[in-house]
Amino acid sequence: MTLDQGLAFGLIGVTVLLFIWGRLPYDLVALLSLIAGVALGLVPASKAFDGFADDVVIIVMSALVISAAISRSGVIESAMRPLLPYLRKPRQQVPALAGAVMGLSIVTKNIGALAILMPVALQLGRKTGTPASLLLMPMSFASLIGGLVTLVGSSNNIIVAKVRADIVGEPFGMFDFTPVGLGLAAAGLAFLSVGYRLLPRDRRPSGSLAAAFRIEAYTTEACLPADSPLVGATVGELEALGDGDVTVATVIRERFRRYVPGPDWRLQADDVLLLDGEPEDLERLVARAKLTLVGSQPIAGEVTVIEAVIPDGSALAGATATEADLAARHGTALLAVSRSGSAITRRIGSVRLRAGDVVVLRAEADRLAEVLSEFGLLPLAERKLALGHSRRSYIPIAVLAGAMALVALHLVPVAMAFFGAAVLLLVLRVMTMHEAYETIEWPVIVLLGALIPVSDAVRATGGTDLIAGALSQVMQTMPPTLAIGLLLIAAMAVTPFLNNAATVLVMGPIGASLAQKLGLNPDPFLMAVSVGAACDFLTPIGHQCNTLVMGPGGYRFGDYARLGLPLSIMVIVVGTLLISLFWPVAPR
Repeated sequence: MTLDQGLAFGLIGVTVLLFIWGRLPYDLVALLSLIAGVALGLVPASKAFDGFADDVVIIVMSALVISAAISRSGVIESAMRPLLPYLRKPRQQVPALAGAVMGLSIVTKNIGALAILMPVALQLGRKTGTPASLLLMPMSFASLIGGLVTLVGSSNNIIVAKVRADIVGEPFGMFDFTPVGLGLAAAGLAFLSVGYRLLPRDRRPSGSLAAAFRIEAYTTEACLPADSPLVGATVGELEALGDGDVTVATVIRERFRRYVPGPDWRLQADDVLLLDGEPEDLERLVARAKLTLVGSQPIAGEVTVIEAVIPDGSALAGATATEADLAARHGTALLAVSRSGSAITRRIGSVRLRAGDVVVLRAEADRLAEVLSEFGLLPLAERKLALGHSRRSYIPIAVLAGAMALVALHLVPVAMAFFGAAVLLLVLRVMTMHEAYETIEWPVIVLLGALIPVSDAVRATGGTDLIAGALSQVMQTMPPTLAIGLLLIAAMAVTPFLNNAATVLVMGPIGASLAQKLGLNPDPFLMAVSVGAACDFLTPIGHQCNTLVMGPGGYRFGDYARLGLPLSIMVIVVGTLLISLFWPVAPR
């Protein structure tokens, strides 16, 4: 072992120990590792930041923006809606939800697919009494397996494609992962459809700030336009579009006539409806019924929607939105009001506001601070509000499909296709620039950008060849299929401690070098690394999807192994056999 190799291994070892220690953020550890690599002479200073310009970073960033746009569009939620009445029991709910997440993970990043369908699962659980703990973990695991099917389903696949390009001069294509991925997806879904019974039923979601600061239902105002499909429908039919979570409290007709409608009340064009519900439920109903929300007129600049409390002494206390001239003078729309202890039956603009009311305001982002200050309003802890801010359409799906087609036909490189798709969504104003920046998981981007040069240093110093040589001595008498299985197990075992993206960056070159030492095709070994790094089912920390469901599902650390251990064994056996079947180990 040379000095440079020893330094490279030492640097990776310290980085892994810091990851395991967990006291420092992953992204900070990666940055410290990069600085140390430069200081030790392992990473040339001129190439220290090349990782941030790497295709894999661009693809991951673009995929996150596209996933968020699809989530905001409501298309997936609408597609699932006809099935929900038939999903009464966990034995129907788990296969349907896990299958939907798995299918969506094939065409978009798995963390985005899970985020899109988690609200649907939580809502379904509340309605049918199914504990969230039975639904969310199977969905998380399904998203990880679904991400194996295409190049863009998981950042692991993108990274391992880069490793292959560095080694053999050509990356994996969009659908090179599909034969193995589809087989694992089918086996995984079959297992999850019955294996969810291993999970505890008595887990309760962890508390949150939103739950601690409980807000009464909001009241908002919407108009039923003449071209709405709900003209002539009953109030009950309208409320059904909100899945029973929104109530039509008052109908105002001919400007001054107020009615408290029953379920059989017939709606007419230009009726003004006062709706009660949570912001996300109100937004869903307004979008589905094609209602016109008060204050939804276009705003020239970037739009922000925020919740705020009216305190004692506020200039809004005792005034109406019209009297305060919120819209004309301040460019701010009052979208909804929440008042504890009494119902609101007047039009939103003429409601006399009180101290203690919680309001939803919509304004240009650069004017919002001025409005809050002038009226002495207290903004609540920020949460994403779609009310008055939604852009529901099929545009994101169409743009994603176009990008996938360009990649599949080899007309445009993956990075350029997805970067172009993200930019096009911004040009079409599906998302604002501010929303796009908020969507990107910057710690993951920093982790990737910083670790790419560090992991490359291990290869450049000959370190990967050294490890591969040692492993080849152990594995040279083994059948190739067993060697592939052991590499898959090694990647799966390292992932909880090293992070799945970092695992591929470190283990990918080792796997390829091992194959070359054994005189075998590196492709099946790279596939084994990608599958093993993607399938961390034993901990909540190895993958963001597992972390995402931990709080809402009320899971404990040990709960993951209940379902994850048998699933891991299945993936090892089935994955090894499929890789050996579709990727011959004989040299190319």
